[in-house]
This record gives sequence, C-alpha cells and structure tokens, in this order.
Amino acid sequence: MKTKNVPIPDGEQSPNSSRAATWRVWLSKRELWLFILLLASYAYFFPRWADWGQNSKLDLTMAIVDQGTFVIDDYYQNTGDYALYKGHHYSDKAPGTSFLGVPFYAVFKAVAGTSMLDLLVDRLASNQAVVDTLRENGTGLLRGKIYFAMALYVVTFFVVSLPSALLGCVLYQFLGRFIPKRSYRALIVILYGLGTVAFPYAQTLNGRQISAVLTLGVFYLLFRLKQGELSKRYLWLVGLLMGCVVITDYPSVFIVGALGLYALSSLRHWRHVVPIVLSGIPPVALMAFYNLSVFETPLPVGYKYSELYQDLHSQGFISITYPRLDALYGLTFSPFRGLFFLSPVLLLAIPGFVYWYRRGKYRAEFWVSLWAVVSTFLFYVSSVMWWGGFAVGAAYLTAMMPYMVLPIIFVLDRYNRTSWMWKLAVGLTVLSVLLVWAETIAGQSFPDMTPNPLFTISIPALAAGDVARNLGIGLGLGGLLSLLPLCLFAGVMLLAIFRDDGIVHIEAGQFVTGVAK
Repeated sequence: MKTKNVPIPDGEQSPNSSRAATWRVWLSKRELWLFILLLASYAYFFPRWADWGQNSKLDLTMAIVDQGTFVIDDYYQNTGDYALYKGHHYSDKAPGTSFLGVPFYAVFKAVAGTSMLDLLVDRLASNQAVVDTLRENGTGLLRGKIYFAMALYVVTFFVVSLPSALLGCVLYQFLGRFIPKRSYRALIVILYGLGTVAFPYAQTLNGRQISAVLTLGVFYLLFRLKQGELSKRYLWLVGLLMGCVVITDYPSVFIVGALGLYALSSLRHWRHVVPIVLSGIPPVALMAFYNLSVFETPLPVGYKYSELYQDLHSQGFISITYPRLDALYGLTFSPFRGLFFLSPVLLLAIPGFVYWYRRGKYRAEFWVSLWAVVSTFLFYVSSVMWWGGFAVGAAYLTAMMPYMVLPIIFVLDRYNRTSWMWKLAVGLTVLSVLLVWAETIAGQSFPDMTPNPLFTISIPALAAGDVARNLGIGLGLGGLLSLLPLCLFAGVMLLAIFRDDGIVHIEAGQFVTGVAK
C-alpha cells in the first residue's frame, strides 16, 4: 500500500523517514505548543455559574437529553435569557450551541453518577479556597448547582474551548500562506487567543466564538480548495460547517454570505457550489424544525418572545435600528466595552489592511476579511443593546476577531525583529493580554454595566485576591496564588514556542519527534 503524504505546513521542513506507513502527517512542534498553551489557558478557568447566556443554552441541552423536549420549564430559573410562549419557557438563543452540546452532556450524564457527585460535593465543601469564592449570602454548594457547574464545564470544554485551541493551529497555518515567518505567525496566534475577547469567550458556552472557529475553518478550507490542495469532497464539509454557523450565531450570516461569494468566485463553476448548498441544508432544516416546534414558525423569532428587555427587543428589527455614535465610541475606545481599549494591539489591523491591499496578492481573501470585520461591526453599532450585558469588552464582536488579526501579519512583515514596530507590536500584545486577563479572571462573574469595569471592578477584585474559580483553587491554592501553576506552565510553553523549530512526526498512529534541518 502506498503512503499518503499530507502537505507540510508552510515554512516547515520534515525530518527524513524511511519507514513505510499507511498515512503520514507532518505538524510543526510550534503548532502543537500553541495548541497546548491555548487549551490550558481556556480550560484552567471554570465557566461562571450565574451567566444567563450560558445557562440558557445549557438548559436547552439538558432538556433535550433529560426530558426529550425543547421546553425548559424545569430549568429556566437560573437565567433571564428565556422566551415565554403559550405558557411554556424556552431558550431565546440560537439553538446551534445547545445542539452541539447534546452528545457531550449525554456522555457526562451517563458518567457522573450519584456517588461521584457526592464525593465531589464533600471535597469542595472541605476546600477552603473554594469556599472563599462563594457569596456570603449565597446558597452555598448545593448538589444541583455542583452538577450543573460540572456539566457546563464539560460541555464548554468540548464544544468551545477545544475547537478554539484548534483554531490557533488553523490560524497559524493560514497565516503561513501569506507570510511564512514562524515567529510572526506565533505572535499573531498568541495575541488572538490570549489578548482579545477570544480568551474569555473560548471558556464560555457561547455561539459567537463557535462561529469564529467555524467560519475561519471554512475560509481556510476554501482557500486550499482554490489552491488545488484539497479534493472537491471537502466541499461537503464546507457546506455543513456554514450551515452550523447559521444556526449558532445569527449575525454571522453576513460572514457566511461573504464566504459563499468567495467560494463561487474561487471554484469558478456552479456545480461545485451544489455540494455546499446540499450539505448546508440539514443544519438549517434542524433550526427550522426547532422553531416550528417551539414558536410555530420556521423563522428564528426567539427574541420576539423574550420575557425580559422587551422594550429593547421591540425596537427596530429585534433591537437593530441604525448606526449610533454612542455605540461607535462604546465598541471602539470607551473603557466600558471598547475593543481597542482592552486590546490596543488590534489597532495594528488598520494599517494591516492597507498593506495587505497594496500587495496586490490575495485580494479576494482581503475582501472577505475586511467584510467580516466591517459587517459585524456595523451590525452591532446599529443595535440598541450593543453592550452585551455582563461581558468582557466588546463581546458581540467575538465572531470577527480572527479576521481582525489576519492583516496584522502584513504589518509585522514590513519590519525586522529589531525595529520599533516589532517592539511596539510585542509591547501591545503583552499589554492586551494583561488587560483582557484582568477583566476576565477577576471575580466570579464577568463585569456588569459599570462604565469603567477594569479600574472599578477588575483591578480591585484582583488586589483583594478575588480570582475566578479555576483548577488552582480546586487544588487548594487561594487567591492570586491559584494562578501560579498556569503561569509556570505558560512560561514553559512560550519558551518552547519561540525556541523550538522541530517537527512532530505522526506516522501510522505512532508519535515520534524529530528536529528540522
């Protein structure tokens, strides 16, 4: 049997190998270390227990598995994000995230037996570091809350955190198609994964981060199909992923539309679009079935029946009206939800798009990325609810973040690593990571509607040792000390990322490492 060789990522070399194999994959060590760093950072922190958006999505998942219904009458008390229709309660969110969580919650339910749960409750109750994170007048460590928190963590890990870490690898390889320099690409992945709102929302059960994963995956697959590197059979996967985006994050339909046009222009024949359309139908049909079963219409009208905030949902088209100056400032430079306030490194995207366009190459990819950023931004600038409730930074802009960092590689490529621009980029990346992490990990919930949450909520909370529940706290480490294991691990990973140019050689199911020449 002949060995099948998979293309080696741009800029990487492979070690010699004389052993025959059924299949062979070359993966740079740097990608592996990036993946591990991102996954560890996301999975280290537990999802917030009282987050309405997450709870609403998991409520639907649990109702489907536990009771075989879309009705969340027995669950909705933990959230304000619900719809009331003909006497029954339903999640008012796009159902895609909940559907994706069904198999993982089903396995969790089968594994998390009574004895295991009782043991966990006892251990948490005896862990002073955990007890210290509880509200003084709260309900404490109730068995039902522990079960829900465990389920939320498991589902979030597999539905959001793991795919988000894999997105780092996709982003690294995609950037290599434009600029092969490895350290440049690694820096972009780190600033995306740890220095933007991708960080907090890769550890929460939400549709916007899932959309970011799916749409960039589609973009990369279409790019490789355009280059003739992949079989046309991948068009079926492209369509399926695009359909999943549509039912997971409704506003991302604008990005999906751009990707559809990109596919049509790149593949150059209508028959190649047929698999995309056909494979995209099942997810959309599932959404139509869900809405028809719940709201007696195939259209996504959940917010129309939201029990709370009807004064806002009723304005315009489900809160979408026209671009507002307060939203423009609020989503850009304000200390409240400002994108550039919390992640100043993203300012480099502005000259990045200019340099990208001037290159004259990859113009189609330029327009897709620019449209993803502009359309998403304009959509939420036109929303009367642009702030996103309890949130870290510009939460609603999470889906466009991969497209915001892509052009920054063109800025870095114009300068060598000793230049002021490179030092500025590294400095802004470090600053962005510090600011994003401060808002994300301070306290047991994301910042509320306080105008300047970083300085009035997050920094005081961290100074008082109030750190979000994490694996370190589970080990009995309290306050800021609970971050020590993650910091030490991240330091080792960063050292490996920027020093090691090896290749991970996966051959016939065996894992071997080599050193690139």
